[in-house]
Amino acid sequence: MTERVIAPRGRGFLFLDSHPAGCERIVTDMWQAIPTPAEPPAKQPVALVIGSSAGYGLAATLAGIKRAGIRGIGISFEKAPTERRTGTAGWYRTAATARLAAEASSDWVFLNGDAFGDELKEQVADLIGQRFGGRLDYLVYSVAAPRRTDPDTGTVYTSVLKPIGEPYRTKTLVFEDGRPEIREVETGPAGGDDIEQTTAVMGGADWERWITHLADRDLLADGFTTAALSYIGSPLTAAIYRQGTIGAAKAHLEATARTLDERLGKLVAGRALTSVNGAAVTQSSTAIPGIALYVGLLRGVLGDRLISPAGQLAELWDQLTGATELVLDDEGRVRLDTWELADDVQAQTAERWDQATTDSISTLADLDWFTGEVRRLYGFDVAGVDYDQPAETAIPWPNPTT
Repeated sequence: MTERVIAPRGRGFLFLDSHPAGCERIVTDMWQAIPTPAEPPAKQPVALVIGSSAGYGLAATLAGIKRAGIRGIGISFEKAPTERRTGTAGWYRTAATARLAAEASSDWVFLNGDAFGDELKEQVADLIGQRFGGRLDYLVYSVAAPRRTDPDTGTVYTSVLKPIGEPYRTKTLVFEDGRPEIREVETGPAGGDDIEQTTAVMGGADWERWITHLADRDLLADGFTTAALSYIGSPLTAAIYRQGTIGAAKAHLEATARTLDERLGKLVAGRALTSVNGAAVTQSSTAIPGIALYVGLLRGVLGDRLISPAGQLAELWDQLTGATELVLDDEGRVRLDTWELADDVQAQTAERWDQATTDSISTLADLDWFTGEVRRLYGFDVAGVDYDQPAETAIPWPNPTT
C-alpha cells in the first residue's frame, strides 16, 4: 500500500517525511508566480542546472523554462520513497517540474546522482551530445552539500559552519513544542584544515571541473554562459557566514568565476559569473546559527516586498539572455540582493535584532510566515492540499527516455 496519510513529524526545522501532493503544489505555485514573458523566446537554448530540485536551483529551472524557454538537464541528489519513508521533498518536486516542463513542450532530462563525481559528468556530456545537439548554452551551478569526494584522489572533504579567528556568539531562534524562543549560542572558531575542507566542498573546484569536462568534450556553444549562485548576507550574520568558513568558500567560488570568465572568453567568447541572491528559507540556511532569526526579522520588516527565489531567478534569466541589461558590480557579480541589503532595510532589521527576546519576538518577526516556509520545504502547510486524505508516495523519478 503506497497511499497513506502523512503528518509533519520531526524536530525543529527537520522533518522525517515529505508530502508528495504538497511538494507538487509548491512547484505549481512557483511556476504560476513567474511572469510570462511579453514575447515567447526566439529559440530554446540548452541548459544544465546542477542542483535543480530545491531552493534557488529549483527556481532557476522553473524560471529558465518559463522565461527563457530553456531545455536541457537537471541534476540533484535525492532519496527514493521506500515502504517506511516517503521520498525526499526534492524527489517529488523534480517529478512536478518534469510534468510542467512537458506541458510547456520543453525537453528535459532529470538525473539523480552525485554531481561531484566524474561518472555523472560523463553521463551528462553524452546526453548533451546525443539528445541536445552537442552544444550547451548555459550552466547554472547551485550546489550546497555537507561533503565531497575528490574524483582524482578519493579524498572526502567535509564542510563546516564555523567563524574564523574567534568564537561566534549570537542570538538564534528555536522552537520548543511549537513555541518560539530566543537563545544565545556559541560556535567555536575554525581549526586545523576546516577552511580548506569547506572550500573544497563549497568553493569553485567542482564548478570548474564541470566546465573543463564539457569543454574537453567540445560541448560548449559559442557565447556559452555559466553562473554560480551565491550569497553575501547581512552584517548581522557576517561572522558566521561571509567572514566564516562558508564565506571563504564563497570567496573561492567568486575567484573561480573570474578565472573561468577569462578562459571562456578566449575559448568560446563566453563568460562566467556569480549571482549573489537575496535571503530565503532553505534547508541549508536553517542550519546556520542566527539565520532563522535574521530571515524572520527581515520578513517582519519587508513583508511582501521580500522577493522570492523564483522572482530573483526570473530576473537573472532576463539578464543572462539579454532580455534586460546585464548589470554587474565591481567584482563582476550579478546582484539580486540589493532589496535585502538596502541601508534602511538593514537598519530596521538590526534594530529589531537588538530588541528580540523570547517575549518580544512574535511582534518583531513574521514567525507565521517563517514556520510556514520551513514546513513548505517538505510539502506541508500548502494551501489547497487536504492533509487528511491519503497521498500516493510511490511517485516515480521522471524517465529520461521519454
